[in-house]
Amino acid sequence: MEKWKTIKSEYHFKTPFGNLRKDTCQLPNGSIIEDYFVHEYEDWVNAVVLTKDNRVVFVEQYRHPGQGFYLEIPAGKIEEGESYEEGILRELREETGFISTTKPIKLGEFMVNPATQTNRVVTFLIVDAFKEYDQELDETEEIEVKLIPLDEIDEMIRGQQITQLFSVSAYYMAKDLLNNSFVLSSEKR
Repeated sequence: MEKWKTIKSEYHFKTPFGNLRKDTCQLPNGSIIEDYFVHEYEDWVNAVVLTKDNRVVFVEQYRHPGQGFYLEIPAGKIEEGESYEEGILRELREETGFISTTKPIKLGEFMVNPATQTNRVVTFLIVDAFKEYDQELDETEEIEVKLIPLDEIDEMIRGQQITQLFSVSAYYMAKDLLNNSFVLSSEKR
């Protein structure tokens, strides 16, 4: 297989949230796609945040496109000059007031939707979190912090109480790492 060639690119609009670009592409077989729309977004970070008493820190907020309230793990886009790790620690503190003195564990870096979007989501596990600050929300944010026992999350996903895909996939990656870490530490005993 070969990559497509971009013959022409033009922006339909640019905003602080993201850009919409229209590309004209030539496929390896010579076919031309005149209007391939690409959404350019900044990379995002998110984290499964586990407290010392095995509760997961969730945020609940209204999401206009989904027309409802959603339970999600803390997340956001990184700011200029930030590393992914710095970005998730800032987002966690601002959205929830929680922090941790334990270094975040990177679970993975994934394309959000490479068919139409340019950004990645970088997912972390943060353990031993504790409440230290008040929330520092933007004027457009209204976020309620929810602490949910780790052993209730599977049932909440099955029961469609947690439906945001990035939160669900991050939870299962964190669960896998935690289960394997437990098995590995048990085997060393």
